[in-house]
Amino acid sequence: MTKIALVTGAGSGIGRSTAVALSKDGWSVVLSGRRVDALEETAALCPGETLTTPGDIASPESVDAMFAAVKDKFGRLDMLFNNAGRSSPPKTIDDTPLEDWYGVIDANLHGSVLCARAAFGMMRHQDPQGGRIINNGSISAHVPRVGSVPYTVSKHAITGLTRSLSLDGRAYNIACGQIDIGNALTEMAQKMTQGMPQPYGEIAIEATMDPEHVAQAVLQMANYPLETNVQFQTIMATTMPFIGRG
Repeated sequence: MTKIALVTGAGSGIGRSTAVALSKDGWSVVLSGRRVDALEETAALCPGETLTTPGDIASPESVDAMFAAVKDKFGRLDMLFNNAGRSSPPKTIDDTPLEDWYGVIDANLHGSVLCARAAFGMMRHQDPQGGRIINNGSISAHVPRVGSVPYTVSKHAITGLTRSLSLDGRAYNIACGQIDIGNALTEMAQKMTQGMPQPYGEIAIEATMDPEHVAQAVLQMANYPLETNVQFQTIMATTMPFIGRG
């Protein structure tokens, strides 16, 4: 039976790379994101069956509509990759505009919670019962960057979400894991090739890695049987500042 995956933030970056990798591996892939044109570009790269579900993951109504479309077309969901997110310009907490705080928390935390809630409910009540949720964490789920309060808080919260879903999912054959990614060279990470503020007060160019390596790591997590779970995985550019950051 073909497995069904839903990837949020599928219009670019890690989301696009992962959606294509899943499709090439034989999964049917539901593509979620804000931009219809970007989702259609991703769909064109996928050799297998896709469903495009544009919308705002921070909107409960939009998320409900997305999962209703999945149920109508496929009848079940085997895997959610909770990937969509954003960052904000580096600033101290007192200089961070509240709209940046709310924007990051809406996208990274509220959106992930709403999607996890809908996926958990579908997986709990479908037959056969169960499925897998993979949350996109970050190196910032462990240690912060300079001037990154909204992003760091959101990613620490994702770790709490992962742990809680993993615990609560045991009774319903729902596995939940987290992939913490460091410096994958996506559109959002281009600035790392120009220089990033460092804790010692200087600007430094940081090492990056191919997002395809992340996609293959997510694919491996997704393909394990439900009795096996990668609870946490860290994948990063080898020489980026993590060990010793700060």
